[in-house]
Amino acid sequence: MERTRTRAGAAVFLMLILGHLGNALEVPLDLAQPPTITQQSPKDYIIDPRENIVIHCEAKGKPHPSFSWTRNGTHFDIDQDPKVTMRPRSGTLVVDISGEKAETFEGVYQCTARNKHGAAVSNNIVIRQSRSPLWSKERNEPIRVQEGEALVLHCRPPAGLPPPIIFWMDVNFQRLPQSSRVFQALNGDLYFSNVLKEDSRNDYICYARFPHTQTIQQKQPITLLVLNLDAVNETVAALFNETDFFSDGSVEERKPTFLIPSGSSSSKMVLRGQVLELECITEGLPTPEVSWSKLSGEFPDKRTSIVTFQKILRIVNVSDADAGEYRCTAHNRLASIHHTIRVTVKAAPYWITTPRNLVLAPREKGQLICRASGTPKPNINWAMNGIPIENSPEDSNRKVEGDTIIFEEVQTGSSAVYQCNASNEYGYLLSNAFVNVLSETPRVLTPANQVYQVIRNNHALLDCSSFGSPIPKITWFKDSQSSTLEGDPYLLHENGTLEINVAQALNSGKYICVARNTLGIAENHVYLEVKEPTRILKQPKYKVAQRNMNVVFECKVKHDPTLIPIMIWLKDNGELPDDERFLVDSDSLTITDVTENDAGTYTCIMNTTLDHDSASAELTVVEQPDPPTDLELTDMKPRSVQLTWIPGDEHKSLIHKFVIQYTDSLHDHGHWHNLTHVPGSKTTAHLELSPYVHYSFRVLALNAVGLSDPSNPSHMYKTNPAAPDENPSGVKGFGTERDNLMILWKPLSGLQANGPGLQYKVMWRQKDVDKNWTSVTVANVSKFMVSGTPTFTPYEVKVQAINNNGIGPDPAVVTGHSGEDLPVQAPDSVQVLVLNSTLAEVHWEPVPPKTVRGHLKGYKVYYWRERSLHKHNPHRVEQQFLSFSGNKSHGMLPGLQPYSLYLFNIRVYNGKGEGPASSNLQFETPEGVPGPPSFLRITNSNLNNLTLEWGPPNDRNGHLTGYILKYQQVNNSNELGPIEELALPANKTSVTLPNLKYSTRYKFYFNAKTGQGAGPVITEEAITIMDEAMPSRQADIATQGWFIGLMCAIALLILVLLIICFIKRNKGGKYPVKEKEDAHTDPEFQPMKEDDCTFGEYSDTEDHKPLKGSRTPSNGTVHRDSSDESLVDYGGGDGQFNEDGSFIGQYSGKSSIRETAEAHSPVNTTAMNSFV
Repeated sequence: MERTRTRAGAAVFLMLILGHLGNALEVPLDLAQPPTITQQSPKDYIIDPRENIVIHCEAKGKPHPSFSWTRNGTHFDIDQDPKVTMRPRSGTLVVDISGEKAETFEGVYQCTARNKHGAAVSNNIVIRQSRSPLWSKERNEPIRVQEGEALVLHCRPPAGLPPPIIFWMDVNFQRLPQSSRVFQALNGDLYFSNVLKEDSRNDYICYARFPHTQTIQQKQPITLLVLNLDAVNETVAALFNETDFFSDGSVEERKPTFLIPSGSSSSKMVLRGQVLELECITEGLPTPEVSWSKLSGEFPDKRTSIVTFQKILRIVNVSDADAGEYRCTAHNRLASIHHTIRVTVKAAPYWITTPRNLVLAPREKGQLICRASGTPKPNINWAMNGIPIENSPEDSNRKVEGDTIIFEEVQTGSSAVYQCNASNEYGYLLSNAFVNVLSETPRVLTPANQVYQVIRNNHALLDCSSFGSPIPKITWFKDSQSSTLEGDPYLLHENGTLEINVAQALNSGKYICVARNTLGIAENHVYLEVKEPTRILKQPKYKVAQRNMNVVFECKVKHDPTLIPIMIWLKDNGELPDDERFLVDSDSLTITDVTENDAGTYTCIMNTTLDHDSASAELTVVEQPDPPTDLELTDMKPRSVQLTWIPGDEHKSLIHKFVIQYTDSLHDHGHWHNLTHVPGSKTTAHLELSPYVHYSFRVLALNAVGLSDPSNPSHMYKTNPAAPDENPSGVKGFGTERDNLMILWKPLSGLQANGPGLQYKVMWRQKDVDKNWTSVTVANVSKFMVSGTPTFTPYEVKVQAINNNGIGPDPAVVTGHSGEDLPVQAPDSVQVLVLNSTLAEVHWEPVPPKTVRGHLKGYKVYYWRERSLHKHNPHRVEQQFLSFSGNKSHGMLPGLQPYSLYLFNIRVYNGKGEGPASSNLQFETPEGVPGPPSFLRITNSNLNNLTLEWGPPNDRNGHLTGYILKYQQVNNSNELGPIEELALPANKTSVTLPNLKYSTRYKFYFNAKTGQGAGPVITEEAITIMDEAMPSRQADIATQGWFIGLMCAIALLILVLLIICFIKRNKGGKYPVKEKEDAHTDPEFQPMKEDDCTFGEYSDTEDHKPLKGSRTPSNGTVHRDSSDESLVDYGGGDGQFNEDGSFIGQYSGKSSIRETAEAHSPVNTTAMNSFV
């Protein structure tokens, strides 16, 4: 991926440097000043004779100048020539050439612009008419030349102004092919280093194109006849009555020879700044090769090119360093020759220091400098107002010293325009520079409040263009700072421009430019804004996409928020196609349904007014290759053939390999099979073939995308039949019954048969007994049965392929066995070793191999639990068996039941089945840990005790020695308390736990144990009921006499208060307590209301509302809040929990209730409200 970034700041910097720092002094046009030439025609002015002549001469000054012209050194009176007019307020001449010849106005013209302060003159403008003359009439005779000779076809175009451009074409306007053997020289001639027979033609035409008039002239066609030596012999023989004048018909080779330039050395002069072209044209056979070198140094890298098949060395913008000796070397296999060209560089005058305008105050000093260089050194001549300075009025305050004029204490009225002319034999330079004597207060020419915007880390140039006489001194200030801006990071240029080399955000702000001279002061304000650079944060990435897929190029950009960004996407540096499949988003480009034409380089460009950033990525569109074409069979042999093809288009994804497939129309018509594959770099394959097959081939190409479609099939290639090359595979022998032998094999395919009439010769013999083979020939089948064989006897078998053309190779011998029978003997010496309560080890003596009567598969141990050794456990008989593969003599019996009696026997088995069983043996397993208790439940739940009942384990696995009970409290957040443990005897089936905490959940862990340890644990949970004494005590209080009396007294007190309040209200007074309450309001107490003498929390309209903090309804019935609901609300029945503690039953009618501040009470609610 490529990425470029361009900053506008750099461009702005260069423009300001070139535009502001290098400009001549500009005097405002509202001030008096001598003339300045602003536009003039070029020195060498070639005109089109078909158009009017316009000779430009524009100037400025105050007052506006008048214009005059000279022609060929004498005054040109424009008023006397009606064909010539001068444009208003201009010196530009317009010549009407209608009815006149343009050549009438050829000559040297010079313009003078004049006002009362001086006169400026233009260059000498040489007017010449462009010319494109016709080719002179000529008749070109055919050119006959012997093959191998050198030849030059001359063009000789007519002289034109400017010179024409030459090229050679045929009659169909097609350029003639050129090479190192045939090429065009700088003068337009066509050179042949040696001619060949194919160079013969009758339309070698030289064309001359005259660029100024855009006309093309054509030379008469040239006919070239190239004769070989046989033709020359025939011609000479006809003339001299001789035969075989040239004894050898072959073309004779020649050493190289220089045609241009001739000899071994030459010289060339070129002017500085022009183009140097050195030409080296040779002839010879074979065609010489040309090379260049510089004997006195190296070629300038960026200005040198070698063109026209190495014949021309070109150096542009020649400098003095390009002078020296250049060598051209030409060589072929016969010899090598050299030519040295000595190059000298001359120079027309060129400026070292151009005179610049001077603005001086009275009594100031100054100087005009005019320095030029050239080869030879130019002469410097001064003039004042167009008159040679030596002929101008003398001025004691002016002194001429060669290329410098020095002014001392200039006076008002001494303004003038001075001309400097630097000339040598190769040209001249003319420059005007005025001296303007003024007294002027400073003025700032830069517009006020101008805003400069730059990108951070770029140059910032703040302009302060000013004028004044004397020249003002410029100083800069920033914001409200009183100190001048000097030193790093600021640089003040002579023209007043302030430069900040690397602008940062802190450099933003207001800048004040102050211009001062002896006559006054002026200032200007400008503003600098430093912006953040535009950056592409996430660049588009290289994409490889298949056709019809979607592609997304991302281009995420960060930019200064005050700049308006514009995102542009380009494809291959051009606009995106006008296609709705291209979707441009703010930070991405999506291409849907990609096609091959979408491949290319995509560039995102983020533009702002100050800078831009860009990044590029390439899209490669790939797809499966096109199928190969033009399949061809070559080098056809009985067992092989060469297949070649032409690859299809890869579609920009390299082909990895070619897959060659075949079909056999004789045996498997229409089905294609892979035959072989070759690397993608190959287009041919050597194919090994089988006999008696009708082959057709096709080729598929594979790249990273996938397989191509198949190619068209090749022509059919039929191979001749032959004897089989191979025998059937997978041969094996085995018995299906005790007295037979089944011989099986995998038949040959049609491709393997090698011919018609495929059969198999099946052979067998008893191993180590028979010497001769018994055989039988069968048809194309896959098995054969041999009957009457002894039981499980080894046989050697083999199968051979046969067809009408012969037999296959000697087949391999395979050993098999006839059929098996059941074993006849049981294992002896059976023993058992009990390792623990669940594992026993069995041993036996293997049976003799002969008694197995088949392939020994292994031994099976049959065992079953006869009964438990505990009287309480049930009697169960479940027979099991374990197989032990191979010729084993022992095995393990895992997973036994502890404390049990087991019986077992052992049998050997083969592929046919099991033999007789050994005698039954028995063993006992010792005690183990018991199983889990059969159940655990809570049968009685009281305030502080619980009763648990359980059943003994179903699998005791020994004598029970007791039980272990553990329990712990569980709080509302399911946190567990400390564990209490209780050991219980084996004969108990229940226990009551006293001293428990009421209304508390408990978790119980219970298991049984034997002498071998404790068994697995079962768990249960239960909750004790709530204390019922609390609500009964509350009910007792409500029925006590003292409590009833207290309530009555309170009611009487309230009645008295109401009466007093009523009296006070009628008198208009206030309840005395009210004033205190107003001054000391208790936020928890609401005062009585003045309007109805009721308490703030109680009124007639609120009789049935509970007091603050009470949840008792006004009807006296206590309703439990929803948060008070618990399991005890279900009432009736027993409460029971699952092992995980979930509730599965109901509690009895006396349910426990949580202790709460909202106790139930049957007392009158109104009384309670008053009490509270």
